[in-house]
Amino acid sequence: MKRFDVLIAGGGLNGPTLAIALAGAGLSVAVVDPRPATARADAAFDGRAYALSIASTRLLGALGLWTDLAPKAQPMRQIKASQGQPGSGAAPCFLHFDSAEIEEGPVGHMLEDRFLYAALLAGMDGRVTHLDGLAVTEQAADATGITATLSDGQQIRAGLLIGADGRGSGVAARAGIARRGWGYGQTALVAAIDHDLPHEGIAHQYFMATGPLAILPLPGNRSSVVWSETDANARAIAALPDDEFMAVLRPRFGDFLGPIALAGARFSYPLSLSLAESYVAERVALVGDAAHGVHPIAGQGLNLGLRDVAALAEVLVEALRRGEDIGSILVLERYQGWRRFDATALALGMDGVNRLFATDNPLIAGLRGAGMGIVGGIPGLRRRFMRQAAGLAVDPMPRLLTGRPL
Repeated sequence: MKRFDVLIAGGGLNGPTLAIALAGAGLSVAVVDPRPATARADAAFDGRAYALSIASTRLLGALGLWTDLAPKAQPMRQIKASQGQPGSGAAPCFLHFDSAEIEEGPVGHMLEDRFLYAALLAGMDGRVTHLDGLAVTEQAADATGITATLSDGQQIRAGLLIGADGRGSGVAARAGIARRGWGYGQTALVAAIDHDLPHEGIAHQYFMATGPLAILPLPGNRSSVVWSETDANARAIAALPDDEFMAVLRPRFGDFLGPIALAGARFSYPLSLSLAESYVAERVALVGDAAHGVHPIAGQGLNLGLRDVAALAEVLVEALRRGEDIGSILVLERYQGWRRFDATALALGMDGVNRLFATDNPLIAGLRGAGMGIVGGIPGLRRRFMRQAAGLAVDPMPRLLTGRPL
């Protein structure tokens, strides 16, 4: 039976990032990844990308990954948010966040999934045991560790099992951790768009009654679109051929970037809120979507998961250096105490924003506009919102999110 200090179930982005951080501190780590690594490492452009906050890029820098990734990323220098129909121009009251108002530089960076995953794969090479094409199917915890059975029948023994296996986390379910949440009746349509005019590094967020539409800058004259519609509308739009899909998108997108054309594949996924009732159990900890699946407003899902990664890594490494059992519930509860309130507050905050804007009631629309105008007109409040979006308002801030190694 193979033995490791830590076994991580889930090979998306949070799991490998955590594995690199822990391995760098001297822990033996294995990652069980259901997808073959080559299926993503050799991927061509498909339009999937993430909005990385300043704190997240600092974490990647502390792990030695950001230097090579930065040239492939697109800085977001401004964010413009407005309610209403994008094709008709900005509403009278809107929010405008300019990174020139904070000292840390761009509010964030857009980075394609294929580049980030390839960097994580390279970062694990030689330091982390990567068991790709496999899944954890059973787990049994006891006083000294946890035994996991994989889909090929082999068993692995570890001091701690970490669930980084998404909203339907098998690790959480087998540990008896219940979930709460609800669907939004919305589906996100995701695509990349080529356009004639430069985006100038500006991200746009339009709030409409059927759901938000985000236009996020990618390198060159290209942007990522995350377009939320009601489930029924989204199903109908997703079923359209590319030319008809673009005919529906164009009036919503507007003409401020000139003529637009589809670039790469199209994706869709249902939107919901899913919160684990606990982030820890005996010999088990959860990170990322396994702990909290949130609405994609402001693109905070991955950033929220990387906050978990930074906090859990710090808790475990400090426990290791003190000679503690890293899988003990006393150690794991420190992680939960650090992360649960912040993650839940942000998740519910985004839920509230989505509900506030998901109506075309004229009275509520007027109050929304007034509120956006107030926030936009007060420099101190505006900077506070920017720092929150940039991941700089976490207190206490894990070391990795400041760019310092563990």
